[in-house]
Amino acid sequence: MLNVKNGQAWDLNQIPLWDQDKFRRGILEECRSEARLVNLFVYPEKDGGMRIAALLGRDDESKLFICSMRVSKENPFYQSLTPELPQAHSFEREIAEQYAISVVGHPWLKPLRCHQNDPRAPGQYPFFQLKGEEVHEVAVGPIHAGTIEPGHFRFQCHGEEILYLEIQLGYQHRGIEKLMEGAAFSRAVLLAESIAGDTVIGHALCYCALIESLSGCEISIRAQALRAFALELERLANHIGDLGALGADIGFLPTAAYFGRLRGEFLNLLMELTGNRYGRSFCRPGGVCFDVDSRLADHFRRRLLKAKEELKEIADLFFMKPSVLSRLEGVGEVDRDTAKQLGLVGPAARASGCGRDTRMDYAFGMYRFHHIPISLTDTGDVYARALIRWLEAQRSLDFILELLDQIPPGALRVSLGPLAPGVMALAMVEGWRGEIVHVMMTDEHSQIQRYKIKDPSFNNWTALSWAVRGMQISDFPLCNKSFNLSYAGHDL
Repeated sequence: MLNVKNGQAWDLNQIPLWDQDKFRRGILEECRSEARLVNLFVYPEKDGGMRIAALLGRDDESKLFICSMRVSKENPFYQSLTPELPQAHSFEREIAEQYAISVVGHPWLKPLRCHQNDPRAPGQYPFFQLKGEEVHEVAVGPIHAGTIEPGHFRFQCHGEEILYLEIQLGYQHRGIEKLMEGAAFSRAVLLAESIAGDTVIGHALCYCALIESLSGCEISIRAQALRAFALELERLANHIGDLGALGADIGFLPTAAYFGRLRGEFLNLLMELTGNRYGRSFCRPGGVCFDVDSRLADHFRRRLLKAKEELKEIADLFFMKPSVLSRLEGVGEVDRDTAKQLGLVGPAARASGCGRDTRMDYAFGMYRFHHIPISLTDTGDVYARALIRWLEAQRSLDFILELLDQIPPGALRVSLGPLAPGVMALAMVEGWRGEIVHVMMTDEHSQIQRYKIKDPSFNNWTALSWAVRGMQISDFPLCNKSFNLSYAGHDL
């Protein structure tokens, strides 16, 4: 396998090409020895054929590897990895749907997004059903009772107990990967910011890192620091907002109101930094668009120190109340082995004891110089996922305050050179939901030939189905909010 790095570009001819047996065997052997499947995707060859590339990560060693295999144009098929490697489940469904490749032996090869186009049942989606006189079905969505994105949840229940949950997504499918191919820089970065509306900075950073690696551009340390500042503000706003939403779900309204107000405070700080409450138009290839002078740094510091004090007070109220803990503990458990098998990332993985964090494992930008310790718990329940958010919020605050004391000098933006032809580049960013992965490939004319996006929700939706098994159906909103996954980020 070819050893690659986060933020690096490499010649397409360097990617090892293996036959199907070696490809499958190599992936399974690596994953049995503590590697994981970071990405699995298809990219085109010059003759019109297709290759499947696997990106594997050894998180403990901070090493990434890539290999590939060719799929026949005349009879496109390969033997599924999923029966022995459950984390390949959604990747293989995506491959089958996007490229009409037959994934032989996949146990649940259904449309991942375009469920109306299933050739086996046009216009219908073959939901799984449990049979039995006392089993009943509850359908929720895709239209929900709030201003939220659409998604359909189909429960198989015995009384109030959830036996099985199937999640049908795809209603937000916009074809962003295809739109990115051939788009001008000025348009493509706007598309990147629109992949998941609450993760503008995370996805924009990935896009910018790809363009910079393909053009051989090295941005200044000041621009890297300001990007990290924005990314951690985005993390703070969303983590604190989720804690408030959990308070609302269990009817503990004082914390719901206070966390909600503090979420607004961090969004307002992001607006003062970038001109937009969600950070749009801040990250651009070559650097950033706005600076922080000493006066603004002092202003941010005062606001953040006050918010830190208020957060501690309200978090103590939330995490110390027996009535709150009794509602959160033991609900929606995902144990460490299951989290590893399903390939969970981000706070959901760390709540189950999996120490995965791109900021540490595959450090990028400012995180190469300022390390944020990984926050871990091991119970894997709603309480653990809430606690991880609170721990990470504290560490993000400390990181930002430290950064404000020593923002290094440097240019805000530097000019870009032309994109290198015939190469592939990788960018990984730890967004607030977890690991974001973008891969870009250029043809011999330096045009974008393939753009692959993986939002952390892609990894984690299956875990929500797993977490609610055996729970009461009234526990579902709480479990769902404890993951708080993106529909749009999954659907693309």
